[in-house]
Amino acid sequence: MTWKPHFTVAAIIEKDEKFLMVEEYINDIKVLNQPAGHVEPNETAFNAVIRETLEETAWHFDPEYLIGVYQWQNTARDTFLRFVFGGRCISHDPDRSLDPDIYQALWMDYDQINSDDVTVRSPMVIRSIQDYMRGQQYPLNLITELQS
Repeated sequence: MTWKPHFTVAAIIEKDEKFLMVEEYINDIKVLNQPAGHVEPNETAFNAVIRETLEETAWHFDPEYLIGVYQWQNTARDTFLRFVFGGRCISHDPDRSLDPDIYQALWMDYDQINSDDVTVRSPMVIRSIQDYMRGQQYPLNLITELQS
């Protein structure tokens, strides 16, 4: 069997001490996540996080730095490798339809996100926000994307 990790990206965007989050359905369960998703074939991680943020929140995202790279294995033994970018929202398109799995995009403070009343999609959500709050930032040129 060949090991094939899921290559994903996520955006951490803070405004007025609140983070842009999405409520989404995974196996009919509502969970909280950052704007995030899979990198598609022939797409860079940088372009994927811009696209995913727009599709899931209707916000145009400008990635400014890398917060971290996270590896996690779920109970089904699927491995995820997630590149988390920090940056800012440029503009909002409130008339844009969101991805079908997204219930809503919303702004939440850290205590709301980390509440016992909330189910996060994975432990990468809380850990990457904590790393962001500690000031962890790496330049975007840390990622070298080569073309064949």
